[in-house]
Amino acid sequence: MEENEKDTPRIGNEEPSGDGRDLFIPLFMASERRLRAFVYGMVPSQQDVDEVMQEVSIVLWKKFDKFEPGTEFIRWAYAVARFEVLAYRRKKARDRLCFSENLLELLANEYEEERQVLEDERHALAACLERLPASERELILTAYGKDLRINEIAEASGLTASSLYKRLNRLRKRLLDCVTMKMKTA
Repeated sequence: MEENEKDTPRIGNEEPSGDGRDLFIPLFMASERRLRAFVYGMVPSQQDVDEVMQEVSIVLWKKFDKFEPGTEFIRWAYAVARFEVLAYRRKKARDRLCFSENLLELLANEYEEERQVLEDERHALAACLERLPASERELILTAYGKDLRINEIAEASGLTASSLYKRLNRLRKRLLDCVTMKMKTA
């Protein structure tokens, strides 16, 4: 017997009063922490642990009459918990929102690759913006970096809205060409 199992309450060979359920609460309370740690080792999140532990508690309560007096409660509870974890995992696997490990790995790799491309594009855009004359850079930053309407920007810059749209379109095209060129050489 392991040392920590010596501390686990047992039901002796004496018959409990009633159907034995009066002994369930102290046995369960004395074992709950270790049982929760056992479940935590087999499911991915605290929320999953809580869900499985709720099911384990219900099953232990309902099947307490099957518990054999003279044996260790925690060992019996571990066996019940193991089956409940397996049932929970099967249920989660059927859930359409539960991705396979292979898919999760693929998504993580794709995310990392995409993040790197976006980071490279961001650096290229910053370099291309620096190459613009100050007035054009300021116009781009004002149009896309501030919460202003085109009419407000046009009025402040002394342009019509139509001419501002055309100018911004030409600047966007130049920036796109510059970023594309930098990405090809990177």
